[in-house]
Amino acid sequence: MIKISDFQTKDVVNVADGKKLGNVADIDINLNTGKIEAVVIQHTGKMLGFFGKDDDIVIPWRNIVKIGTDVILVRYKETFEYENE
Repeated sequence: MIKISDFQTKDVVNVADGKKLGNVADIDINLNTGKIEAVVIQHTGKMLGFFGKDDDIVIPWRNIVKIGTDVILVRYKETFEYENE
């Protein structure tokens, strides 16, 4: 079994480009089934969260590829242009 606090310490990495998306900030749970529906990632771009939840990324549970000891690998299509600004 894994605890929510264990999720929060892992880096979330996009398998499409190998970039770190951030860390798990929250988890969406379906109260009827008790299953995790999605994880909410606090994005670690240049904005550093100054603009609140607009920077959060929601990853559906089905898009989680692998949960490792240090990282969570996910499939995420949108790419960020923060480095090019």
